[in-house]
Amino acid sequence: MGDRTQRQPSWLRGTTKNVPWVLLAAQSTGFVLLSHYSRIMPPAGGKRYLTSTAVFLNEVVKLAIALTMALYDVSKTAPPSMPATSLFFSLSSAVLSGDSWKLAIPAGLGVLSNSLQYIALSNMRAATFQVTFQLQFVATAIFGLIALRRSIAPRKWGLLLLLLLGVTLIQFPDANAEQMSLHDEASPHHFPRSLQEWKAMKGGGAAANLHKRSATYEGIEEDILTAEPRLNPAVGLLAIIGAALASGLGGVYFEKVQKDSSSHTSMWVRNVQLAIYSIFPALFIGVVFRDGDRIANDGFFQGYNWAVWATILIQALGGIVSTFSISNTQRDPGCLAITVSIVLSIIGSVWLFDFELTTSFLLGSATVLVATHYYGNPSFSPTAAKAGGMRPPPIRVDNFEKDSGHDNSPSVAGAPNDFSIKLPTTPFLSDGVSSSRPTSPNPGQTRVSSSRNASGGNFFEKE
Repeated sequence: MGDRTQRQPSWLRGTTKNVPWVLLAAQSTGFVLLSHYSRIMPPAGGKRYLTSTAVFLNEVVKLAIALTMALYDVSKTAPPSMPATSLFFSLSSAVLSGDSWKLAIPAGLGVLSNSLQYIALSNMRAATFQVTFQLQFVATAIFGLIALRRSIAPRKWGLLLLLLLGVTLIQFPDANAEQMSLHDEASPHHFPRSLQEWKAMKGGGAAANLHKRSATYEGIEEDILTAEPRLNPAVGLLAIIGAALASGLGGVYFEKVQKDSSSHTSMWVRNVQLAIYSIFPALFIGVVFRDGDRIANDGFFQGYNWAVWATILIQALGGIVSTFSISNTQRDPGCLAITVSIVLSIIGSVWLFDFELTTSFLLGSATVLVATHYYGNPSFSPTAAKAGGMRPPPIRVDNFEKDSGHDNSPSVAGAPNDFSIKLPTTPFLSDGVSSSRPTSPNPGQTRVSSSRNASGGNFFEKE
């Protein structure tokens, strides 16, 4: 019973340590599947939502969560009589002081990465996106080598090359799919030329969601593409490469700021700083500059439904979990979380989106799974295991120093390689009593204090 009680805290600590990686795997899978569905589903009200508004709301939700938790942390150390205004003042001073301005760079890179991920998921299958996005390992390794001066073992370079090979394999299109795509491109597009044809088109199948906005062919074509979006793998590949580069550089820069920081800052305050600096580019560059005209005409929340809101919430939670994952480890991203998310994304794509598995995709996915698993697994190191098996255990040398007040000698019981020599003690060798010789002892000689003198008093006291 006592052993079980002693083992429980260690088990709980191990479980708590693995919780961020489990959450990160679930978040990554849910975001990929939901965001891809939100980009290809029938549009709500004939309008598809703008990705710039989703990225902006993602930062707003992240700021709300981080600000609430940061205020809770500050309130735990503050006295109960402190007013709420003082709590906000202390939190604002912690957020806007020190090296907080350095987080503007990873915040902007995070906004860029999120925007490119939406573009990639609008033009690429969910499973293909999840496997290809592991190019962030390559980006993280290269930027870590430059910024953090990390040393990359030859084995890891080989795994990165294996990952690139796997990503290349899954980009090979299927022969049947390519023939169908060429046939669709070659077939002439038929646009309604009369009121009767327009009514007939509106009554059929997927075209029921079309809304007549103008008599021009451009407006009708845009309505058709909104109802039935066409994937463009080339655009998706370019977008995902840019997202992987921005994500890798942002993560490495954030880790560098954490290491170079002279003061200890809680991760909730770091998340508040990232969210504040992320809101400005998401609002002014994405919402106002890019989609300002469309928002003015059709509204900010055009095309929003439950899938869009769920995607925003999951992405915000994932951004917070990822910062904790970077801060709690000095190694590469969690290999287990990446492996699980890839497998679940493939299963979800087959089940939800009727994704057809090809030979090249299966071979490339298996290659990427092997590369990502062993790249981020610190226990897999053949050189270290071989050297550790032949190297003898380290020898510990304990220094025993004299202490007149109490005995600080460490316990060496149970250490097979440690030994100590204990001389027999007598009352005449205690402190304050000289030896039998009339002269003073040798200055280089160390006196041995009596254990009785350490625990009790002197045997001979002056009257």
